Amino acid sequence: MKVDFKPGTMIYPVPAAIVSCGATEDEYNLITVSWAGTICSDPPMCYISVRPGRHSYPILKKNMEFVINLTTEDMAFATDWVGVRSGKDFNKFEEMKLTPGKATMVNAPIIEESPVCIECRVREVMALGTHDMFIADVVNVKADDKYIDPETGEFKLYDSKLLAYSHGHYYGLGEHIGKFGWSVQKKK
Repeated sequence: MKVDFKPGTMIYPVPAAIVSCGATEDEYNLITVSWAGTICSDPPMCYISVRPGRHSYPILKKNMEFVINLTTEDMAFATDWVGVRSGKDFNKFEEMKLTPGKATMVNAPIIEESPVCIECRVREVMALGTHDMFIADVVNVKADDKYIDPETGEFKLYDSKLLAYSHGHYYGLGEHIGKFGWSVQKKK
């Protein structure tokens, strides 16, 4: 039997991503964001939603660029830690021993330990309520070559053991069940 539950954001799981921002080393910061996702395929666009009171917020507004760094099970502790500590009190890269790297198209740093770093340039900021949504164009993606099959060129992101967030908890994604279109694929 289903019961009515208070209205809320119950679309789970969501990514447990670390967003990096800042144009110079002295303003680099990291923030864990689960309100992130795809908006459009062509042109490639995504969004993050950030509370205006967060330390990263004015950095994002000033530079209008950021990187969404996907996280892995190995990065779970760092993912949680950078989400509950403020960049005004800590250098999060140093504290979590994460390596800032050079992005190709934006001034914000990438996280070298991340399997995928999505470079974004903000197109619009929408004030919504508790969070403002940063709508962005994806201007480059950096992918860790250890997940690219040298023979087929296929990017095997699932091998990286991505981290997900669901209603206050972090999870690995679990076993592979199928691929897009497998339900209608012709049997041999």
